[in-house]
Amino acid sequence: MQARRRRFWGWGWEDAGPSAEQQARIAMLLAARLGVDVPKIGAPPRIEDVALRAPRVAPPAALARLCATDSFARASHTYGKSFRDVVRGFTRDFANPPDVVARPATEADVVAVLDWCAGAGLAAIPYGGGSSVVGGVEAPAADAFAGVVSIDLGGLDRVLEIDRASRAARIAAGVLGPALEDQLRPHGLTLRHFPQSFEFSSLGGWIATRSGGHYATLFTHIDEFVEALRIVTPTGIVATRRLPASGAGPSPDRLFIGSEGTLGIITEAWMRLQARPTFRASASVTLPTFAAGAAAVRALAQSGLHPTNCRLLDPGEALTSGAGTGAEAVLVVGFESADHGLDAPMARALECCRDHGGSAPEGAGRTRRDEEGARDGAAGAWRQAFLDMPYLRDALVGMGMISETFETAVTWDRFEAFHAGVTEAVTGTLRRVCGAGIVTCRLTHAYADGVAPYYTVLAPSRPGRQLADWAEIKRAAAEALLALGGTITHHHAVGRDHRPWYDRERPDGFARALGAVKATLDPRGVLNPGVLIG
Repeated sequence: MQARRRRFWGWGWEDAGPSAEQQARIAMLLAARLGVDVPKIGAPPRIEDVALRAPRVAPPAALARLCATDSFARASHTYGKSFRDVVRGFTRDFANPPDVVARPATEADVVAVLDWCAGAGLAAIPYGGGSSVVGGVEAPAADAFAGVVSIDLGGLDRVLEIDRASRAARIAAGVLGPALEDQLRPHGLTLRHFPQSFEFSSLGGWIATRSGGHYATLFTHIDEFVEALRIVTPTGIVATRRLPASGAGPSPDRLFIGSEGTLGIITEAWMRLQARPTFRASASVTLPTFAAGAAAVRALAQSGLHPTNCRLLDPGEALTSGAGTGAEAVLVVGFESADHGLDAPMARALECCRDHGGSAPEGAGRTRRDEEGARDGAAGAWRQAFLDMPYLRDALVGMGMISETFETAVTWDRFEAFHAGVTEAVTGTLRRVCGAGIVTCRLTHAYADGVAPYYTVLAPSRPGRQLADWAEIKRAAAEALLALGGTITHHHAVGRDHRPWYDRERPDGFARALGAVKATLDPRGVLNPGVLIG
């Protein structure tokens, strides 16, 4: 049987995503919602249609067994999965592919490949699942290095050791989300970190990009789960000490969490785990306005209840996902536990929502002993739409549409003015550039002191200007985020796409210190050049 294969140009599996008939219906719905002509649907590329330049370098004989230079491997590792990446892939633009794809099977292999890159002056790009949406796995300019090697960590895919007493595990960094959970499940454990890219992203990638998971409060970022790291750098291996906590100076783990492959290649991590939940409760609450919903989210975030899900969809977002009618905001509230029933915290959460005009169906939020509650009603509709979004985005690319997201975080005192300002700036740009378009928002993560708004943009592009129109919209959104007091990214990382604004956001003294660390660990500057720094 032929193995299932991932798309070389876009998201997910080749045999998944909307069918031709479904795409035709989507095109009709888009035309009606945006008030434009029905978009034409382009044909996706085949690998036979793609012409790649010849590899500029060849691996040494000792590494040949680990390396591939065929068209599918190189095309598959050319881009991540951002809108810009998918447009270029869809239009058969693979002008700057890696020359070699290396697939190490052990840490010793990683050392050998990185030694080759550093010695030969080749750019080395760590590659986990390839799900970056910010240009985080793309080669630098073609004339910047003699060659480029994409180092695919997929062969380091095992749970290596479990410490049941400490509820932790030593895990190879290349393991993808589903394989990781499959290996932990027999032990009754879970990492409980589920980003939207979960199916096609790796543990090392989550750590390197400071990934944010699905859960909306308490343990939201991968940072909270890291107990110790092992990193290969061009100047040697860095191994941090495994401790539950320490006050001994700045944290060495934190130096590499969020380093985006610029300081070293993460090969292993000790991760804090949790018992697998057995109790679940979920409810969908409708609120009259998005502002009322945001007030309810703030109340929940400051209540100490720590719901696992606290996602607020504005009316447009609720309509798009099938979770609402478009006349009201929808707040999806959920709790999970491996220890106790959830009726009391859910009752208090619904009371907080009612204080702000919220209403839920009779009987909503009762404790269940399975996953049923996560799949019912508006909560289930939103969950499925959440998982299907990347496939839908790729289909919209083929229709010449602009389908982009941007996310941020801002303190509660600024949120109302911030949301109004960002929406106005992006909506105005859509009208000027595209003539039409919509901006919707959901609140994905909630903190006692602030919130993470996540915006979705959908608009028609001008013929032949899909990327140019995207760039104008992206620039307008990014400028508004910084000007109004938000961060350039809450959980999508920096990469190349966010570099201009990240350079302005970070303090100058920190930038100098980070540059000094880079020069110490990677003196020839071969690790993921152009990403984050340099």
